[in-house]
Amino acid sequence: MVFPYPDDHTAPRSVHLGIDLTDGGAHPAAWRAVGSQSQRLFDAGRLLELVTTAQRGLLDLVTFDDGFALQPRGRGAVQGRLDAALVASRLAPRSAGIGLVPTIDTTHTEPFHVSKAIATIDHVSAGRAGWQVSWSTGAPEAAAFGRKGPQGEADAVAEADEAVEVVTRLWDSWEDDAEIRDASTGRFIDREKLHYIDHEGIRFAVKGPSITPRSPQGQPPVVVSATSDEALALAARRADVVRVSAVDAGQAAAVRARIRDAAAAAGRDPDTVRVLVDTYVVIGADRASAQARLDLLEDLDGITWDTDSLTHVGTARDLAATVEEWTEGGSADGFHLRPSSLSTDLDAIVDQVVPLLQSAEIFRREYPGTTLRQTLGLERPANRFATAPVARETA
Repeated sequence: MVFPYPDDHTAPRSVHLGIDLTDGGAHPAAWRAVGSQSQRLFDAGRLLELVTTAQRGLLDLVTFDDGFALQPRGRGAVQGRLDAALVASRLAPRSAGIGLVPTIDTTHTEPFHVSKAIATIDHVSAGRAGWQVSWSTGAPEAAAFGRKGPQGEADAVAEADEAVEVVTRLWDSWEDDAEIRDASTGRFIDREKLHYIDHEGIRFAVKGPSITPRSPQGQPPVVVSATSDEALALAARRADVVRVSAVDAGQAAAVRARIRDAAAAAGRDPDTVRVLVDTYVVIGADRASAQARLDLLEDLDGITWDTDSLTHVGTARDLAATVEEWTEGGSADGFHLRPSSLSTDLDAIVDQVVPLLQSAEIFRREYPGTTLRQTLGLERPANRFATAPVARETA
C-alpha cells in the first residue's frame, strides 16, 4: 500500500521510521554484551558510525535522549551521557539526509537557549534538525540547578507548552529574507524584518528577537512523547511527531485517533501530525535465537526486561510484517525503533528490515529532499510575523 503525500509533494509517502541511538541500546545491559564497544560509549566516532548506518537505511530521524540527572537505573546500567544538542551539532556536518533530534529539557533550560541551539543545528545540517521536548519532575534534576523545587507532571507539562510557544516564536523572529549582506552600503540586515516576540506568559517574559537567523526549515519539527494525558494534550497542540506507547494494533489505533481528534480540536490539520509507536527490538535469525539474545541480556541485568510498549523479539521478516500491518491498518504513521543493543539490532534493521519494507513498496528508496520536514512529508511553515507590524529600534 502506498500512501499519498499532501498535494504539494510528488513522491509517494513512506512509512516513517525513527531510531533511538541513546547509550548502548534500549536494554540496560546492552553495554555489557560482547561486541558492544562499551569503551566507546562516549566516543564521538562511535556516534558518527551509528548515524552513518541509520542514514544508509534511509531512516527518517535519529533521537538522542538527555537529562539533568543520572539514568534512573543504578548499578549495572550505563551512567552518564553527553549533551544531546552538542552531539547533534557535531554530527550535523558529517551526515546527510537523516534528521537529528536531540532531547532538551524545558524545566531547567531557558527557551531562548533552546531556540538558539536547535536553530544552529538546523543551519549546520542544512535543514535536518528536530527538537524532542522533555521536562523533569525529579528532585535530582531540581537540585542540579537549585533555582526551584521539583514540579508535578501537570505543572511541568504546562511549562513545556509555554516554552514551545516561546521557542517557535523566536524561530520566526527573523523573516526568511531579513539578511541583506550588502557590502557596498554596509547594511547586513533589514531591521523591518526582525521582530520582537513580546511574549508575556505565566512562566516566561521574552522580548526577542532571536540572535540566530531563521533556519532552513523555518520551524524544525517538534517531537513529543505522549507519556501521560497532559503530555498527549501537549503533543496534540504542538508536536509534528508524537511518540506513543502501545502493545497491540488496536491500542495504537485508539491512541492515534485520540491524538488526531485532539489536534483537530486545537485547530490543527491532523494529517500534519505523525504518530510513531515506540518499539523495542530484539532481532535474530529466528525467534529462538532472538529470545536467546534477550535471555542473555536479562541474565546480565538480573531483571526481566519490562517495557511499556510494543516489544518485538523475533526475525526481521516478522518485524517488517508488523510495520506493514499496523501502518496499512491505520494504527500508526510509523515506528520509533529502540534497538535492544545498538551493536547488533541497528544493523539488522538497516540491512534486513528496511529492504523488506522497500520490497513491499511502503518505504522510500531515497530521501525525498534535503530537510527533515520533507522526509516527514510536512510543508515548510510560513513566518507568523512576516505581515505583522514591526517594532523598530535603532540598529
